[in-house]
Amino acid sequence: MSDVADLREPLDDDGRLRGGFVAAVVATLDAGDAAATRALVDPLHEADIADLFELVPADYRRDLAKALGDKLDADVIAEMNDWVREDLLDERSASEVAEVVSELDTDDAVAIIEELDEDERREVMRALDPDDRAAIEEALTYPEESAGRLMQRDLVAVPPHWTVGAIVDFIAAEPDLPTDFWEVFVVDERHHPVGTIRLSWLLTARRDAVIADVMQCDQTLIPVDEDQEEVALQFQKYALISAAVIDADGRLVGVITVDDIVHIIQEEAGEDALKLSGAGDGDINEPIHQTIRVRMWWLLINLGTAILASSVVAAFEGTISRLVTLAVLMPIVAGMGGNAATQTMAVTVRALATNQLTSSNTMRMIRRELLIALANGVGLGLLMAVGCQLVYHDLALSAVLFSAMLINSVNAGLSGILIPVGLEKAGIDPAVTSTVFVTTMTDVIGFFSFLGLAALFHLH
Repeated sequence: MSDVADLREPLDDDGRLRGGFVAAVVATLDAGDAAATRALVDPLHEADIADLFELVPADYRRDLAKALGDKLDADVIAEMNDWVREDLLDERSASEVAEVVSELDTDDAVAIIEELDEDERREVMRALDPDDRAAIEEALTYPEESAGRLMQRDLVAVPPHWTVGAIVDFIAAEPDLPTDFWEVFVVDERHHPVGTIRLSWLLTARRDAVIADVMQCDQTLIPVDEDQEEVALQFQKYALISAAVIDADGRLVGVITVDDIVHIIQEEAGEDALKLSGAGDGDINEPIHQTIRVRMWWLLINLGTAILASSVVAAFEGTISRLVTLAVLMPIVAGMGGNAATQTMAVTVRALATNQLTSSNTMRMIRRELLIALANGVGLGLLMAVGCQLVYHDLALSAVLFSAMLINSVNAGLSGILIPVGLEKAGIDPAVTSTVFVTTMTDVIGFFSFLGLAALFHLH
């Protein structure tokens, strides 16, 4: 019964393709029954078809593409995972790729073109219509992950002296308007945006009303070279549906819509989390050799910091040899410090990414985290000191353990905020490098404080 349900309702309650449905599609591919494959896939949305290509085994993807034929259109390809899309496009000629690209909005077309190898890119660009080629070439001149790469060139712009009726008639008669748009931009003779009017306002205003009298003058203008993460923050802050993009001279050159921003927010959030762990892109479709290379490099860096921490331990070899209990307890000090620092670092990196943490409130954030670190250090330190006393009956050792945990907790709190903030000030992405420095600090200070205090009080 569940297999039948999977075919009748291919999506589960969370909107994901059911395993039974994917297995049924694979079975039709094994049988070479293209008609059955198309019948199963036909009710799916473009985004779900793109998901299907990710979920079937890699060696079935080309057969699936062949079976779907024209069902595999530009909208499906635009929704695909980058690695899956690259694999499928490798099998297509430059003219076929150009045909796909020409059917997409400029931002989606650029996303595909920029992933191609240099030779493939030149061939595809040559096969494009001159107007499409010019638009894409212009977009590629802007920095990666900027508003210029993200924006669409197709928009509706009118002069302020037009009436509402003139705009409505223009929209109804013009065949080359964008497929989806939510507002009409008003521009002066230099093509500078001077206002905007939402479609809802347009449909409720009098036909004889002059646009200059009913337009909204205040609007959020996005510089063409602004980073996409900053663009996403503006959309979130001002609850935007779309926003005009302007060049260095203030001319209207494009528009960014909220559907693109949803992808950016998801991408940036996942990217920061993966950078903190050194896991690379974290894409399960990424080639294995590339994933190994990225993770190995990060682990080599961590190996170096681990050796540094172990050298601190080696410096106190004599102290440890006199009291083996120290070797049992010191990983607790370092480990708890590392966990506390990771909490603070995660909060700090997120606050920096969302502009919650700025120069105006950095000191307040430092005092806050220092207070939290002191409270955690005292609480956990007392708990461990009592436990140590009950187990080892050594008051001096318990006092040293309490002091070391308090010191490393404070160190963890300060490192977790000062290191990301310092890296941000230096122009370095704190999500990429904070983890290495923070864990090194908590390990080194944790070992040094615990073993140093033990040596100072001559524990034996």
